[in-house]
Amino acid sequence: MPAYRAVERGRGTVVLLIAVILGVTVLDSVSQPELHESSFLGIAPLYAALRCSLRQTFLVAAVYVACLIYVDLFMVVDWGPVNRIVGIFGACLVAAFSLVLCRTRVQREALHARTRLVADTVQRAMLRELPLTAGPVEAYGFYVSAQEGARVGGDIYEAIETPHGLRLMIGDVQGKGMPAIGAGLEVLASFREAAQHVDSLEEVAERMEQALARHNTRSVEQGADERFVTALLMEFRAGSGPLQGRVLSCGHIPYYVLRRGEVQERRDGEGGLPLGLGALGGEPRRSVRVHPEPDDWVVLCTDGVTEARGEDGEFYPLAERLAGWTDLTPAELARTLRADLESFTDGELKDDATALVVRRSPAAAQLSMARAAAA
Repeated sequence: MPAYRAVERGRGTVVLLIAVILGVTVLDSVSQPELHESSFLGIAPLYAALRCSLRQTFLVAAVYVACLIYVDLFMVVDWGPVNRIVGIFGACLVAAFSLVLCRTRVQREALHARTRLVADTVQRAMLRELPLTAGPVEAYGFYVSAQEGARVGGDIYEAIETPHGLRLMIGDVQGKGMPAIGAGLEVLASFREAAQHVDSLEEVAERMEQALARHNTRSVEQGADERFVTALLMEFRAGSGPLQGRVLSCGHIPYYVLRRGEVQERRDGEGGLPLGLGALGGEPRRSVRVHPEPDDWVVLCTDGVTEARGEDGEFYPLAERLAGWTDLTPAELARTLRADLESFTDGELKDDATALVVRRSPAAAQLSMARAAAA
């Protein structure tokens, strides 16, 4: 569809504007000759140009010009021919300007819509839409970008079924804006590739570190700043016995386990430096073994959630809130958490906020419990 053919909208606005034009014209015809209320009617087509389609603006402008011609020719008795011509020309000029203004606005809106569509497509390719499904695992949650109008920012997440088990990752890039998005994309792409081909979480983290180091080198050459990324990596492998898992933290905040109605804050695998700062530490990153139960829920988040502040300056009490929502389903928990976070901050998030509620599907959990009982 051509850019200047905007979708018809604002019919109520058009009817109101035409009614105002006709009403003022009638008022002008019955009022004293010294008063010319119709002189202010030029506002009507200009307002239509800002709110209505080109066709609707043309209709308002046409009614405006017709009424002004009527007033100038028959109602203003003290005007000479030159004054009448100037008045009619002025009305036509206002109408023409309104149409040009409307056409320009509609073209810009169409261009913005196309650009937004391309940006949304690129951003969806970067971060998959929630909820995620990877093998036997379901991940519900939300992503809220602190940058107005953006679908993604500096937070990243992924869940992948690989030959080495199910692997999860959540990360938070230092900073905001396009530089943070670029660094996050490099780390995310590296995780997706390495998770499929290397055997250990330590190797996955090392590949992510190398990808970010290359990105930082290019950024410095272009005059931009280096970035670091906090990340939490998880791996779960199913065997004949109980489910086995490993966790590796690259400077990321703790995660939470919901088990039998209780909330546990877990700091497994802490101690590793954020990605991009690994060269500063003398010790390599190490993952630790965890022993999840089949019906556990895992809540992962970024510090945009835990460090969100309310009007009184207090941090968002995530663990306390989760303890009161253990009776909800994962999808309900994710929706409730997002709504409560936005209410707590009055909609003024200062940082990107991401939360994932991860669980095994009910069928997979039952199968795992049966295997554990048989073992």
